[in-house]
Amino acid sequence: LNLKQIYQAALEQDATIRASRAATDAGRERLPQAKAGLMPQISASASRNNNNLSSTSPNLLGTPVTSTDQYFSDNRSLQLRQPIVNMQRWLQFEQAKSIVEEAEANLDKDLQNLVVRVAGSYFEALLADEQLELVLAQKTTYSSMLDAAQKAILAGSGTRTDIDDARSRLDMAIAQELEARQNQDLTKRQLQVLINQPVAKLSALNVGALKLALPEPSNLDLWTQKAEDASPEIKALQARLAASKREVSKAQAGHLPTLDAVAQWSNSGSENITRINSRYESKSVGVQLNIPLFSGGYVNSTIRQAVAEQMRAEETLEALRRDLGVRVHKEFRGMTEGVLRVRALEQAVRSAEQMLKSTQMSLKAGTRTQLDVLNAQQQYTLALRDLAQARFVYLMSKVKLAALVGDDAQASVEQVNAALSGQ
Repeated sequence: LNLKQIYQAALEQDATIRASRAATDAGRERLPQAKAGLMPQISASASRNNNNLSSTSPNLLGTPVTSTDQYFSDNRSLQLRQPIVNMQRWLQFEQAKSIVEEAEANLDKDLQNLVVRVAGSYFEALLADEQLELVLAQKTTYSSMLDAAQKAILAGSGTRTDIDDARSRLDMAIAQELEARQNQDLTKRQLQVLINQPVAKLSALNVGALKLALPEPSNLDLWTQKAEDASPEIKALQARLAASKREVSKAQAGHLPTLDAVAQWSNSGSENITRINSRYESKSVGVQLNIPLFSGGYVNSTIRQAVAEQMRAEETLEALRRDLGVRVHKEFRGMTEGVLRVRALEQAVRSAEQMLKSTQMSLKAGTRTQLDVLNAQQQYTLALRDLAQARFVYLMSKVKLAALVGDDAQASVEQVNAALSGQ
């Protein structure tokens, strides 16, 4: 599996992304719900009742007489109500547009974060594989040197110190191997969680295809401005702020009257006790004006609450802008300094390799000891480890910077994927 394949699988299988898609689908429904408040409302009702009526009244002689009657009554009605002037519902419709924009932006943010999570887990797994290979190479070297030291002491030309030193380093390499294998298993499992399938082998980094390039443009301020203009996080909070402003206006509209057009038809039988066994049909068309007078301070309280929520949205957006600038600066420096660090470590690896060869030749000439060879071998291994880590840090900075400024996630994955073996 390569990075692109892992990312494509994660798009379908990652639980966080599926939850985000569901949240976005739920957010989209806010618009038709708000629109429904501006549409005609049609309701129908029907009822049928069995009535037992007892009435007491005086007769001609003034004596109370009680009579009973049992009858059925029914009612059928149909009502059409169309809002004509209702600022709260109109503002709620406008607010729903901002809520949908926020939901869409949150999905984009989660998709950008998925690229970072996938790349981070992928490179951690590759680094774990490389660390295990280095540890195994060290283990093989130390085993050979321990064997050579034991043979040398039997031949009378070695020392006990050489054996102890080689054995000590071999024991440490064995312990490091256990840790490296555990880390390798953990990183593979992290990828399995993302794609919900086993991960056997990953495409390794192709050093020859890795292009170390500085960010383009090379101006940090331009990258920061691009992030503020296109970042999904910024867009989500901007939409939330717009919704908060609509909420203030909607709360203030609680003081305003509403006007509805109403059309109603009703048909009833035996509707009241004075007209038993009579039927009535009523048709009416008109307008209804509702004027709020006093609600116990509820409207004023909702206005204050909405203003406070708007202020919170404004400050949250400002805090995100500042934090986003810091993160862009970090990843921008990660790329620019990463190029220099990788090149410096490549030179350090070449120097350490040459030092190891020279020390081995000096050991054969008798001017160096086995301890010197062991130290040179360890320095070479550490340089290889640092170089591998620096390359992955550079690639991660590249992925994170692209995510922060809202670049196309698929294109970002393909660029990094081109640096893997077999691509």
